[in-house]
Amino acid sequence: MLSMTGYGKGEYNEGGIELTCEIKTVNNRYLDVSIKAPRIFTAYEDVVRSTVRSKLTRGHADVFVSLKDKREKPTALTVDLALATSYVAAAKTLKEACPELTDDLTLTSVLRYPDVLKQEDSQGLDEELTTALGVALNAALDNLNTMRAVEGEKLKADMLSRMDVIEGLVKDVSIRAPKIAEEYREKLQNRVKEYLEGVNPDEGRLLTEVAVFTDKSNIDEELTRLRSHIEQFRSICEEGVVGRKLDFLVQEFNREANTTCSKSNDVTVTRIGLALKNEIEKIREQVQNLE
Repeated sequence: MLSMTGYGKGEYNEGGIELTCEIKTVNNRYLDVSIKAPRIFTAYEDVVRSTVRSKLTRGHADVFVSLKDKREKPTALTVDLALATSYVAAAKTLKEACPELTDDLTLTSVLRYPDVLKQEDSQGLDEELTTALGVALNAALDNLNTMRAVEGEKLKADMLSRMDVIEGLVKDVSIRAPKIAEEYREKLQNRVKEYLEGVNPDEGRLLTEVAVFTDKSNIDEELTRLRSHIEQFRSICEEGVVGRKLDFLVQEFNREANTTCSKSNDVTVTRIGLALKNEIEKIREQVQNLE
């Protein structure tokens, strides 16, 4: 079981390359990957996303990449011929207009003019950099999943403890449910006698009314399904990626709890049902953190 929230860091420091990859994840219904990396890695972002998707299935992941490339690389110099020609033409025009000025126009002087000589960094995305990124990214993902697994175990322990509480509440309802019809029969019989001033009511009619009430308020099916859901919940918790399954199951828990409260027509069962819904809601909140 994995939590959707976590942090992982991976580093590569060899051959003059210092590359760090950090990943932070938070809750999200689907997998969403955001990458912030030096421009040199722009063409490699799809590979990064593919690597992240191989180890994550849900959540929003922010990937941060920082790079210091200290390798010695050749530097290329280029001349902006159009700009240099414009400078020379302007100098000749000025010479014609002001012949008294000393002509110090030389090849060296033109090269010193702004932006005539440009230095181009030959740095590019080479095999060493892609290897460094792959190593750091996978290390960050592994560290992230280690942290998410630890957090997931904590969530699992909390949810299973709450599931024990839910099981106890379901048991309380099961004990209370058979008594509801009998209590209703006694109340109905006493009320009829009170209204009829001591006249004995028709026992057959009374039994019919009780039978109708019992049928409407019967929650045996709901209790059976709740017990089944409890068993399924514990079983699913032993799997790896469980977020979507448990999210669906919690919805079913809520449906059965609501039906139990509405059908029971009993204050005690309603009180227990509200406590049951409270525990289910707490589990639902925890499920939202699971991958």
